[in-house]
Amino acid sequence: MPGLDFNALLQAEGIDPRNVVVLRHRPYEPALRRLFPWLIAERRELFDAYQRTHGRPVESSVERAAYVASFFGHEAGKALFVGLYRVAGQARISRDQYWAMPEHQQLAALGMVGMNERDACLLFELESLAAMSEWSGRLVCGWPGLERAWRRWAGNNVFPVHAIAEENLLVAPMPSWRDLVVDWGQLQVLPSSWRAALRQWRGVYYIRDRGSGKGYVGSACGQENLLGRWLNYAASGHGGNRLLRGLDPDRFGFSILQLVAQDTAMDEVVALEQSWKLRLHTREPDGLNRN
Repeated sequence: MPGLDFNALLQAEGIDPRNVVVLRHRPYEPALRRLFPWLIAERRELFDAYQRTHGRPVESSVERAAYVASFFGHEAGKALFVGLYRVAGQARISRDQYWAMPEHQQLAALGMVGMNERDACLLFELESLAAMSEWSGRLVCGWPGLERAWRRWAGNNVFPVHAIAEENLLVAPMPSWRDLVVDWGQLQVLPSSWRAALRQWRGVYYIRDRGSGKGYVGSACGQENLLGRWLNYAASGHGGNRLLRGLDPDRFGFSILQLVAQDTAMDEVVALEQSWKLRLHTREPDGLNRN
């Protein structure tokens, strides 16, 4: 889109770019960075909690700004628009208050390191605006200057518009069940479209523990099928399976071995499960199945 720039879009909404600090979020924690697009798309309350606190340099910029334009660093040199926020207030909180917030505890479970080196920080009240919300996840802009400098004053920079995608770029289409591999952390923020598919699928699944290289075979044909079973692992880490208890679920990868028809009898599904255990040698001591 030659000549079009993000500041022109702000001005069209009656917002002075000189009052806008632009943030390009890209978590440095590998686990959280992998989940971040889904977290933005599906758990906006966690994303909003994430951007309400910052390190000192960014904190001082947000403190002086009237608005925050949030982007996600999805590609080198580019930024994907998330939303526009009004800075409605701030409060200083202690480290204990920071970690007492349920959202920060959930983010820590997803890999966020958070505030551990400071005794206190500013907690900003960011009011989400309807302006430009239809471009969330679709508007791609260029990011000026150094990649690692993830804040800019809009009025001092040019953010050329590269594209406005037809579909939301935060959530990729779900792959074929044969190619699907999902980490344990991803189970907790699965996109709604992926959940809908897993809710319809029943069959035999595989869990690989990357720490030991051992595997576990299970089956799902009950309420909500694969989705229900996998969400059980998301909640507990072990799904009630004894040999999975005590292992680090962050090292688990989930995949599907075989799908079956919706009207397949439970004893047939269990028979398939036992066959896969035999072929993949997942019974102890070689694997993680107790029986």
